[in-house]
Amino acid sequence: MALSGQSYADKTENDPVKKASPSTWLNLSESELVAVEKYATDYKTFIYKTPTELTFVTETIKRAEKQGFKRLSEKSNLKPGARFYDVNRDRTISLIVMGKKGLEQGTRIVGAHIDSPRLELKGRPLYEKEKFAMLQTYVHGGIKTYQWVNIPLALVGRVDKKDGTVVNISVGFDDNDPIFMVPDLAPHVDHPNRDRKSRDVIKKEELDVIIAAKPDLDKSIKELITDFLKTEYDISVDDLVSAELALVPATKPRDVGFDRSMIAAYGQDDKASSIAAVTAIFEQKIPEYTSVAFLVDNEEVGNINNTGASSTYLVDMLSGLLYNQMGDDYNDYQLRKVLRNTKVISADVNPGVNPNWAGVWELGNAPRLGNGINLKLYGGGFNANSEYMAWTRNYLDNNKIKWQTSTYKGKASGGTIGSDLSNDNMEVIDFGVPILSIHSPYAVGSKVDLYSLYKAMSAFYQQK
Repeated sequence: MALSGQSYADKTENDPVKKASPSTWLNLSESELVAVEKYATDYKTFIYKTPTELTFVTETIKRAEKQGFKRLSEKSNLKPGARFYDVNRDRTISLIVMGKKGLEQGTRIVGAHIDSPRLELKGRPLYEKEKFAMLQTYVHGGIKTYQWVNIPLALVGRVDKKDGTVVNISVGFDDNDPIFMVPDLAPHVDHPNRDRKSRDVIKKEELDVIIAAKPDLDKSIKELITDFLKTEYDISVDDLVSAELALVPATKPRDVGFDRSMIAAYGQDDKASSIAAVTAIFEQKIPEYTSVAFLVDNEEVGNINNTGASSTYLVDMLSGLLYNQMGDDYNDYQLRKVLRNTKVISADVNPGVNPNWAGVWELGNAPRLGNGINLKLYGGGFNANSEYMAWTRNYLDNNKIKWQTSTYKGKASGGTIGSDLSNDNMEVIDFGVPILSIHSPYAVGSKVDLYSLYKAMSAFYQQK
């Protein structure tokens, strides 16, 4: 079903009832509907190339350099409109467009995370069991373990050798590549497990992956894989101790529904926000305030480590920019002024209303696919203050960006990376888009919401 012919917005121009619809689809012009599809096409390409934070940083650098961004240095000329990127240990990236106003008047930051729930290899993962070569795994982020069996998995990441050599590995994404899999029990033989609770149907220690099964007369299957790693990648089993290798779904993004209004893809939590932030900042020419897309690692495990949002990296980078502008006049008080005057969007997806289980939401405050971005009102002290909420509503409405609210039923919780940024006295609001089946291997989002998120971020960067 194609969305063709006269647009919904054109058809309803003189119909106030339809014009008041909460659906973003019903409020777009024909040209905007075309823009939604164009954005969705690039989105599917981008997200498929970036299953991990390492791949996201690499791909974003390629795209940023094509858009005129240069690597930030201490000697960079920070003139208005200058475009830079800065990388923290290959796992976090910031894109920067310098504004007309001095840094002391604050910046505009969109923060999002680029890691997603996945399986990772243990330090010594290779073993043999029942004549299969297997890899032991553990979990990054919160998953429902039973969703990760019987699906095609790709192996992606890096191995760091003692001599300083880095070996990049990516197997399973090309149509000619093999894939890997965690096999489930057939219903014929799963009687001992039928009383397990849903989260224990598959236990975490049962998420080990089959990687080979062809026997040899002279060598064990484990020895064969050891030889293969040496021949194919020039790495030893011991090198896997200093590796970051992840098993992620190998499935390609696909349109969902006869109307093709949705996208199914792995990693939409939170590359939906990160891709939107990249696209939005690429559009900025000479913004009023210096604009930053801060795309960070390790949110799914608590913003930890020196590549997570709790590290000092972002403040250190802003400090370096300020020092570049002020030279010997730089002091910590000026840096604190930058932070105090900075406005932040902490962007992350959240569950949208699922038609099969609508009862888990309080529907008056629940985000629905197709109704635009959602402003997160967690309660319990997690909300943005009311004046910043009003400021946000104002620029969204002025730019005709549909929005809704999101509050979890019966409890207050939230913050994603926002709480870490607010600890530095920045003004922070949490918003994102509703997604079905987040933290699963194949989540579903609305094309029009994904597009609206990018438009909202672009409007934020341009707001005076």
